[in-house]
Amino acid sequence: MISVDEAIRIVQAHSRPLPTESVGLTHARNRFLAEDVTADSDLPPFDRSQMDGYAIRAADVSHVRVSLRIVGESAAGRGWHQQMQAGEAVRIMTGAPVPEGADSVQQVELTRELEGGNAVEVLQPVVQGRSIVTRGSEIKAGQIILRAGETIGAGAMAVLASFGYARVKVGRRPRVSVVATGSELVGVADKPGQDQIRDSNNYSIRAYAESAGAQVEQLPLAGDDTELLKRQFAEAATRSDIVISSGGVSVGVYDFTKAALKELGAEIFFERVALRPGKPIVFARLPNGTLVFGLPGNPVSVSVTFNLFARTTILAMQGAQATELQKETAALTKDLKGTQDRESYLPAELSTSSDGRLLASPLKWGGSSDFIAFAHATALIIVPKGSERLEAGATVQVMRLPA
Repeated sequence: MISVDEAIRIVQAHSRPLPTESVGLTHARNRFLAEDVTADSDLPPFDRSQMDGYAIRAADVSHVRVSLRIVGESAAGRGWHQQMQAGEAVRIMTGAPVPEGADSVQQVELTRELEGGNAVEVLQPVVQGRSIVTRGSEIKAGQIILRAGETIGAGAMAVLASFGYARVKVGRRPRVSVVATGSELVGVADKPGQDQIRDSNNYSIRAYAESAGAQVEQLPLAGDDTELLKRQFAEAATRSDIVISSGGVSVGVYDFTKAALKELGAEIFFERVALRPGKPIVFARLPNGTLVFGLPGNPVSVSVTFNLFARTTILAMQGAQATELQKETAALTKDLKGTQDRESYLPAELSTSSDGRLLASPLKWGGSSDFIAFAHATALIIVPKGSERLEAGATVQVMRLPA
């Protein structure tokens, strides 16, 4: 039985980035950059006014009140491109180019037009550079703005558009096949018979995988049938980068996942992790290179093991910079029990105290099958191995769960 950290290292070592692809900018959101993004021009590309007012020379208004002759107007997209001389002013709008010869902008509220708009009286002096954003002060041409591996969020979309990235090189989205095992399972639209339950794991795994960027195919339920499971694994491997199953990974009579993988010639990297919940988990590779995660059958164990391990692979295959859930520290609001031999990842709700501290409130849950309680979890509290009891107020590490 290996530690969680060791299992994650093994997963990362065998999760290679997929080939990249080029997509149109409108399809790039939430993808992962496969190239550094550089500026093709200075930003701003010219000295730009921060407000409506008048472009002037600071020296001309060192003693007020001063009347200056208005010689032109500069608007956004329609600048005044002549040389402004001493004693002159140019009416200017927010975002417009500052004309040559001007070195400051006085806001319109501190001026008064005269002579039917042919002159302006400046009511207060200005310092040189006032209300001007100088060329290249935000970014210089050739500078790297976004790094390969970053997520393309809404803010990054604006950056890409501003520098002409009509097409963007991104990591390919992994193809993931999902299958649930167990003869007790029936479809979500079916009424369970005696000793049966509806399949829920396929839907949580699919949701988690899609939120991590995967393209997901949901396979038919496999039951407790080694031959059927072998066929599904083999067929899925022809069109998938990852296969994720749930159930059938423990040591019971009806746990067929490992047997099916071994008969297919898979290389099994690990099959037990010192983790609560989720000790029985298989990570393997089929002969054609398709990776396989055999997750436990209990729904909470599925969520924990997916987010620790399978999510890491999905993100790594897309070339993401960060592949693990972010760890933070929080104050525990209630006493919490751990175990001697395993690291625990227990469901919690996060909140913020009146003084700004992050608080972690453990959820009352009935174990790894209690998906009702887990549905309200926003994070996992990490309880180190050997910590039999943590008291309220203790500082703990937490991992935020994806929405």
